Amino acid sequence: MSDIDIHITGRAGRITLTRPKALNAMSYDMCLAIEAALDDWREDDAIDLVIIDAIGDKAFCAGGDIQDLYDAGRAGDFAYGQKFWRDEYRLNAKIAEYPKPYVAFMQGFVMGGGVGISCHGSHRVVCDTSQIAMPECGIGLIPDVGGSFILARAPGRLGEYLGTTGTRMGPADAIYAGFADYYIPRDHWPDLIRQLETTGDPNLIAPASRPAPDGTLDILQSNIDAAFGGEDLRAILNTLTSTESDFNQSALKALKRNSPLSMASTIEVIHRLRGQAATIRRALEMEYRFTFRATEHGDFLEGIRAAVIDKDRSPIWQHDLDTPPSLAATKMLMPLGQDTLSFDKGGLS
Repeated sequence: MSDIDIHITGRAGRITLTRPKALNAMSYDMCLAIEAALDDWREDDAIDLVIIDAIGDKAFCAGGDIQDLYDAGRAGDFAYGQKFWRDEYRLNAKIAEYPKPYVAFMQGFVMGGGVGISCHGSHRVVCDTSQIAMPECGIGLIPDVGGSFILARAPGRLGEYLGTTGTRMGPADAIYAGFADYYIPRDHWPDLIRQLETTGDPNLIAPASRPAPDGTLDILQSNIDAAFGGEDLRAILNTLTSTESDFNQSALKALKRNSPLSMASTIEVIHRLRGQAATIRRALEMEYRFTFRATEHGDFLEGIRAAVIDKDRSPIWQHDLDTPPSLAATKMLMPLGQDTLSFDKGGLS
């Protein structure tokens, strides 16, 4: 496959995304290819670890390839998107639960589907150019691919803030928020990867790490906790509008760009996942409730139209921030019954 290079070098299973002109966006076929490789390598004693990286400077993976999802949805075919997300989420769970070290090298943009194939790994490496984000609310989705699970475990109310605003994280902020583990300058990556391929020893990664350049999220933590501690979107908006500050104004500006339905649902999902009982599978199953319905009942098609197709950046959402859609969000997250996400190949439980 020209979009992805999968092979074995030394003791390492190697996965390299190779479509830099498309910012290494994840296609459905790429998703299936990665899963097949992981299945092949799971019981292979010659493979000690998996390394995933990407060519190009701009992006490790800027998200999923959504053109086909949009085209199918516009034609009234909602099953294609449901299949895409079901199989992608199965891969995300497989990465999170993989029995061998899974090492991700993430340069440039890491968003959406890119988070799903990297940030659930056991060893997550960032560099100066890394920009990690979950901007799904801007296209009528919610932070998915298991991203809600990471957001729910971020310090304080950082999850609600990052999930609803889509704020980008540099290397220090990504480590602080729990999306990455190690900062290693990118010019050190080739030599480290060669050593990992030769030895199969992930213990070489930590000694190669350096202190990351200063971030901002730790400094903003108290502001974030105060503003995003409400029980739902309405409460958060009330807090942001009740006190004028640079932070509140900036946060409000970000929220006004995004789908109210998606933001209300994001907050509800994160709240449900906050606690020790939550698992990656629980997070993915809940995300699937939303994405299963997103094309037919959500703002997804309008979000893609405004951001990708017409590029007018003027989406007409179903709801507005004057009347945040709490009930509609709850409906989007209702159990799916016979359509509940299954983590077995071949379909639904």
